[in-house]
Amino acid sequence: MLNEIQIKQYQDQGYVLVNHLFSSQELDLLECEFDGILERRERHKVGQDATWAGDWQKEFGKTSICFAHDVQAYSAQWSRFLLQEKLTESMADLIGPNVQLHHTKLFFKPPKKGSGFPMHQDYPYFPHEKHSMMAGIFHLSDTTEANGCVRVYPGTHKEGPLDCDPRKNYLDQDVYPIEKGVACPAKRGDILFFNYLLIHGSGPNRSDQCRKTVCIQVRDPEDQPLDNSHSSHAQGLMLHGIHPLEKTGMASGTLGTEEAVLPKYT
Repeated sequence: MLNEIQIKQYQDQGYVLVNHLFSSQELDLLECEFDGILERRERHKVGQDATWAGDWQKEFGKTSICFAHDVQAYSAQWSRFLLQEKLTESMADLIGPNVQLHHTKLFFKPPKKGSGFPMHQDYPYFPHEKHSMMAGIFHLSDTTEANGCVRVYPGTHKEGPLDCDPRKNYLDQDVYPIEKGVACPAKRGDILFFNYLLIHGSGPNRSDQCRKTVCIQVRDPEDQPLDNSHSSHAQGLMLHGIHPLEKTGMASGTLGTEEAVLPKYT
């Protein structure tokens, strides 16, 4: 699915932007479901502002960002999306033939006041032994520097886990300011893949346009978590390939062994 240049960029730089995987009709259906999730959560008063606390945001003023875990738990259309071969084969090209779901997240940055994210690694939230964990930011709207596109520090995935304040989980913003990151503008339908060790973040949305994205986090099933603190709906679902049970101590098939290896679902 992906070419050698794209795969090499991911390996060398820690990220790659993949264009035009989905048709306009497919995107319209997914965006309709995206909007429906937000509407239902707001109607039932379960909306959540995902703006990070900390001194980093003082210069940006009052902002907000709508957030929801597990889009596949709200919509069958999004469940089907996760198993689309053009998506899963792209993932397999980057992390290997066996691709396992970890979690998904929906983000909606409103116009004029949408929150950004300070520069950080995803590692502190769900650390793994082999660092195969990868994010795919799926864009349902065009993103620009003005409306808060993702920014990255290329190649920083090779530095391994970096020290950060465990109370905040973001990096020193004097060392890694948002504005110094390489901007990754994207068109509707593009997917930005990056390793969870890559330093990344985003600026606020100061434009008249909203920004709609869904993040899909996946891993090689042989890459074991260092803790079990980030379970989610459908975690462990195989999106591509197989789960090689014999390599994870599960060949016996006993319930006790499976419980010791597989994540606890909530």
